[in-house]
Amino acid sequence: MINTIIFDLGGVLIDWNPNHLYSQLIPNEEERQHFLTHICSPDWNEEQDAGRSLSDGTELLVNQFPEHEANIRAFYGRWEEMLGGPMEDTVELFRQLKESGKYKIYALTNWSAETYDIALKQCPFLNWFDGIVMSGLEKTRKPHPEFYQILLDRYAVEPTEALFIDDNYRNILAAEKMGIKSVHFNSAKELRLTLIRYYKWPFIALCLPELVEDLTKRRSLQQAQHKRLPIKK
Repeated sequence: MINTIIFDLGGVLIDWNPNHLYSQLIPNEEERQHFLTHICSPDWNEEQDAGRSLSDGTELLVNQFPEHEANIRAFYGRWEEMLGGPMEDTVELFRQLKESGKYKIYALTNWSAETYDIALKQCPFLNWFDGIVMSGLEKTRKPHPEFYQILLDRYAVEPTEALFIDDNYRNILAAEKMGIKSVHFNSAKELRLTLIRYYKWPFIALCLPELVEDLTKRRSLQQAQHKRLPIKK
């Protein structure tokens, strides 16, 4: 029986996307994607998430790519502009899970401790969690097993009784290797339906509107297909 929910933050509950800022700074999409893939890359950003200071990470890149200095410094200098705010549909599901009183709810997030307070100002729902394990404070991150283990140990979570939700499939695979049931997040609606299909009764009341809509669409499709069938004489 699931009694613990573990959420990722960015891409699940919070709309964090460097394109929000860099679409203004680098209008050409090809140039922008090259910059965000090869210069201010995800791997580079994850080092700051895991505890390297923002200033050290910034200076490292400026020394490597001095021709891109202004755009490199904007990554953390204008970091707030990468936040699109709460992902309201998922936050609403979080609220319903919390108010049901049936689950302990935690966050396991790759997030720099230096930027967390900025997110907290935009996303007060972060105060709803029973606990947050943040990579920037722990000096390790997903998908490293020890990062998951910190949460399990700190909050006495039994892996077989927990459900982990993350938008990065790499992190899902790592959680499953530790015996934690996991859902690869694509949208709040899909998440609700997944909770019903695979975890049944505990989630049906929370997900009833999506279930009804899904069943209605299936029935309409079946009726349309039936009408197209040739009539046998």
